[in-house]
Amino acid sequence: MRSTRPSFTARREGSARRRTSPVLAAAALASALVLTATACDSGDADAGGQASASPEGDGKITIPDDIKDRLKEHGIDMDNWKNGAWKDWSKDDWLREAEDFVNPIIEDLWNPDRMRDAEEPDQGVDDSDLAGDQGVTDPTPEPVDAKAVPPAYHDNAATAGKVFFDSPEGTMVCSATVVQDPANPGKSNMVWTAGHCVHAGKSGGWYRNIAFVPSYNDSGKSAADLENATKEEVAPYGVWWGDWAQTSDQWIEQGGATGGDGASYDFAVIHVTPETGDGKSLEETVGSALPVDFEAPAVQKVESITATGYPAGAPFDGQTLYQCQDKPGRLSINASDPTMYRIGCTMTGGSSGGGWVTTGADGEETLVSNTSIGPVTAGWLAGPRLGEEAKGVYDSVSEKFAGQ
Repeated sequence: MRSTRPSFTARREGSARRRTSPVLAAAALASALVLTATACDSGDADAGGQASASPEGDGKITIPDDIKDRLKEHGIDMDNWKNGAWKDWSKDDWLREAEDFVNPIIEDLWNPDRMRDAEEPDQGVDDSDLAGDQGVTDPTPEPVDAKAVPPAYHDNAATAGKVFFDSPEGTMVCSATVVQDPANPGKSNMVWTAGHCVHAGKSGGWYRNIAFVPSYNDSGKSAADLENATKEEVAPYGVWWGDWAQTSDQWIEQGGATGGDGASYDFAVIHVTPETGDGKSLEETVGSALPVDFEAPAVQKVESITATGYPAGAPFDGQTLYQCQDKPGRLSINASDPTMYRIGCTMTGGSSGGGWVTTGADGEETLVSNTSIGPVTAGWLAGPRLGEEAKGVYDSVSEKFAGQ
């Protein structure tokens, strides 16, 4: 079987154990600033050293000289970063403390061509990775053919979208879901995806240029038609850059590109900010956000789960949205880790991180998992049950941006 994981990026503060780093304060100052020539080369600090509006009145944020100097003290030159320094994936730079997160907005980096050409890497695993089953795993489900979501996607799956990022292997893609923010009801800027869509796990670090595009290719154009599509056609609800991201300690410490290591904790939350916008939140922009259930219901209590994503591995091309619906079973990869949900589904890599949704007794849809791994034969998918660790990640991101 094969992991559906692409190699991806972001930032994390663990839910159970916190680390500190001298670069954190400086990096956080830069994480949401628009990288333009004006922002990097001009502007005086307001009182208190805060970023200020551009004197040109174009709505951009300027980076005060004192903040730029502080970033340089930690090896972060914003001009160099804008001009391509983010492409330096040297081991010492990539394998850094989790708090060292830099993801400034680079306007127009995610253009239609870059988004269309983002890939999912082919990463194999073998049956020995299920050795920790201990008799818990249910029989392999029958494959369920993925069904194309009818366009416009915003009308039929408004919370779904794509996460784009850059890894040492190149430009990569995942799927993701807009979720509610308890600290900002009705105005969420939070996105749920897989941990491997933001961090490489035990062998790597955080990815770069992470951005979310809700309702990517909303009209369902073919790959051929997308070759001439405008940015507005590809991203009708805008490009939203990650200004913060967190995943589990377990994914950081155990996660592997193959084999399912850390898969039971393979989840992440990204907080986003628009590349350009009118002041509205992501939830207000797309008109919806899903609640998240952290009670981790047993599979016997879940009648049906619907997984949504943009599969990119053959026979799919990653440009259109699909769904699978099935009753879940259990999958155990490591006896010491929680069992995972598993459903029959023919979606492939690129669907990683996509939301798993069930309908509660109240008739409301709720996110209960996300796509993590699947086999080479593409007959099923598995996702983590969301419990205490997942809630800790979610609450931490929400609290960080409370009232903003």
